[in-house]
Amino acid sequence: MLPRDRVFKALNFEKPDVVPLEYHPSPRGFYEHGEKMKHLFLKYSGDFGDISAEAIPLPDKCNFDTNGEYHEFKEDGWGTVWEHRIYLMHGQPVKWPLEDIEDIHGYKFPPQPIPPAGSRGFTEIRNRIGLHKENYFYKEGWVGIFEKMIALRKFEDVLMDIAMNTDEINKLADMITDYHAENIRRLIEADVDAVQFGDDYGAQDNMMMSPELWRKFFKPRLAMLIQPVKHAGKKVLFHSCGYIREILDDLKEIGADSIWPQLSVYNMKELAGYCKDIKLALAIHIDRAHIMTHGSPDDVRRAVDTAFEMFRPDMGGSWFYVEIDNGFPFENIEALVTAIAKYR
Repeated sequence: MLPRDRVFKALNFEKPDVVPLEYHPSPRGFYEHGEKMKHLFLKYSGDFGDISAEAIPLPDKCNFDTNGEYHEFKEDGWGTVWEHRIYLMHGQPVKWPLEDIEDIHGYKFPPQPIPPAGSRGFTEIRNRIGLHKENYFYKEGWVGIFEKMIALRKFEDVLMDIAMNTDEINKLADMITDYHAENIRRLIEADVDAVQFGDDYGAQDNMMMSPELWRKFFKPRLAMLIQPVKHAGKKVLFHSCGYIREILDDLKEIGADSIWPQLSVYNMKELAGYCKDIKLALAIHIDRAHIMTHGSPDDVRRAVDTAFEMFRPDMGGSWFYVEIDNGFPFENIEALVTAIAKYR
């Protein structure tokens, strides 16, 4: 069975030949562990792509002080200034282009990440995707409305604006939705297998807003974005950190095929049963904040075994997801990969 077929089996709740595996080639992980981590991933290959061409990042010495401490400010194409204190890891916004919401009336979005169909750049992307799909499952994009809003405007102001249902916050959400709609159209034309959505709506034990408010503000916009993906016969993969149990059924209703959740905030047994009941596939991502960073290799192996027993990815409906953050001991990475490998 080809790796891409194995992933489709999982998404369709059909039994794969072996448990599917996804590696996210995070630059920080390769920066910290280099060739030995790359060798480990290649020894136990995954189903979403070939990482053999991944380059090992080098330090940007211009942004490290004499003590080896990294600190950098970067402005992105949207006009947000980010402060970074861990090299090759996502930073925190410190300057927002829409701190004054009135600036929305003259605000310009950056160009689309994918060139238009018919261009040389688009043809190159489509050809690359076609080669990838000869063996592997191909997902692309990062479609998020809330995350982009809180990158353009302060988090607390966005929440207040949504609660008050201001004209300006609706205008901003609609502009972001329209921008994503064009990106999705190009992804479909490029013939991806799936479009990746990502929006964090949850804290550690509840949502950041009421489910009712989420359904009023975000659900219709997400439904509009997902509809053409489903119409084209593509899959929708949805990531959301934090506890969002109350809206999982909503995500399934509007077309999500899978959820990549923060497992540590859920009762895994209950979550596994619920997702199987509503046929929402799931990416199994072992806790990185505690187990992968501070646990022992035995803790990691036990976590993999527990997740396997809860979600039974060998029967379809789930797969293992591996992403290496800063500060993971290599012994834990090795324990994670080899523990998953025994189910493959």
